[in-house]
Amino acid sequence: MTDHSPYFTGLRLAGRRVVVVGGGAVAQRRVPTLIAAGADVVLVAPDVTPALEGLAHEITWHARGFTASDLDEAWYVVAATDDTAVNEAVSAAAEERRIFCVRSDDATRASAWTPAQGRYGDVGVAVLANREPRRSAALRDAVLDGLRAGTLDATRTDAVRPGEVVLVGGGPGDPGLVSAAARQALASADVVVADRLAPREVLDELPSDVEVIDVAKLPRGRHVKQEQINDTLVEHARAGRRVVRFKGGDPFVFGRGFEEVLACRDAGVPVSVVPGLSSSLAVPARLGLPVTHRGVAHEVTVVSGHLPPDHPDSLVDWPALGHLRGTLVLMMAVENAPAIAAVLLEHGRPADLPVAVVVEGTMPTERLVLSTLGSLADDLAAQEVRPPAIIVIGDVVGVAHPSYARGSRV
Repeated sequence: MTDHSPYFTGLRLAGRRVVVVGGGAVAQRRVPTLIAAGADVVLVAPDVTPALEGLAHEITWHARGFTASDLDEAWYVVAATDDTAVNEAVSAAAEERRIFCVRSDDATRASAWTPAQGRYGDVGVAVLANREPRRSAALRDAVLDGLRAGTLDATRTDAVRPGEVVLVGGGPGDPGLVSAAARQALASADVVVADRLAPREVLDELPSDVEVIDVAKLPRGRHVKQEQINDTLVEHARAGRRVVRFKGGDPFVFGRGFEEVLACRDAGVPVSVVPGLSSSLAVPARLGLPVTHRGVAHEVTVVSGHLPPDHPDSLVDWPALGHLRGTLVLMMAVENAPAIAAVLLEHGRPADLPVAVVVEGTMPTERLVLSTLGSLADDLAAQEVRPPAIIVIGDVVGVAHPSYARGSRV
C-alpha cells in the first residue's frame, strides 16, 4: 500500500463510544484526553495502572481480554497493548467494522494516527511529523510556546467581540511564575489595568497598541481609589474592549478582586477570573520554606496585617491566633509587625518561635531575614525591611533553617 499523506480532520467524540484496549502507560495518556473530549470511553484490559483504576468511575472498564464484539457501536478505537497479536486483532476487527483505529505498536498498520496535541484557550494544536513522536511533540511545543509568548497571534477573529473584563492573577512577581492562562489573557487584551505588584516584565511583552493603565497603590503613599479602578474596568468594557485587570498574586487573596467582580456584574459587564499563585504560599515555597510539615504544623493561617491589632476596623482575632500552634503567614504586615508580635506573645506564642521575613519575594532583589518572635521588631528595624514582604511565623521556619529552631539558639 502506498504511504500517502494523512488527511487531517477533527473528531467530535462527545457522547460517542470510544474503545481503548490495553491498560498500560499508553492508555494512561490517551484516556484522560478522551474523557476531556466527552467520549463514552470503554477500557478493555485485564490489568490497568493505578492511575487508570482511579478513573474507573468516569469510564467503563472491562477487566478481561479483548473480544471483537467490544467494538460494536464504537466510533473510534485505540489499540494500546504491548502484545502485537492483540493489537493486530483489534485493528482487524476495527477494519471489518469500518472504524478508524490507532495502534501504539505499529503506526504503519493503523488506519489513524494520534498527533502530538495541546490547547491554547479555544485553539487546538495538533502536529504529525512523519510518524516521529518526538519531532511532533517538539513542533507542537514550539507552536504553543509562541502562542503563550504572544509571538504567534491566535486572537484575531472575524467575530464581533463584546466588551469583557478578565481578572488575572500574575503570581508573586517572577514572570516565570505567570501561568499560561494568564499569558493567554494578556495576549488577547485591548486594555491592561495593572497593579504595582503585577509582574512588570510581562507588560513589556504586550503589543504596542495595547493600552496599559497604571493603578498602582503605594504603601502609605500615592494610590488609585478602588472605586476609580472599578469605573475604569466598566468604562472600557462597555466601549467594547477586552480588559485585563492584571494583579499580583491571586485576585481573591487580599487582592480586592471580588469587589471588582461585583462592580462588573452590577454594570452588566461579563467578567471572568484567571487565578494566580498567591504570594502567601508561593514566596516561602520558592525559598524552600514549607508552611506545613508532618509532625510540625497541621495548619496554616494566612492573615492580612495591614491594620494593627487594636484598630477598630480589624476583623482578625489576634488573641485566638496566639493560642494556635500552626504556621502564621502575614501579608502587608511590615509596618504593624511589632504590634502583631507583641499580641501573639501576650497570648501564648513563645518568644523563641522562629520567624522568616521574605522581602521582594521571587524578584532579583529578594532577601531573607531570619528572626524570632521576641526579636522580630528589632530585627525588622536593624535590617531596614520595607514592603512588600511575606512574614512566616512558626516552627516550620526551624525545619528549613535548623539554627533557628526552638531550643537551638542560646
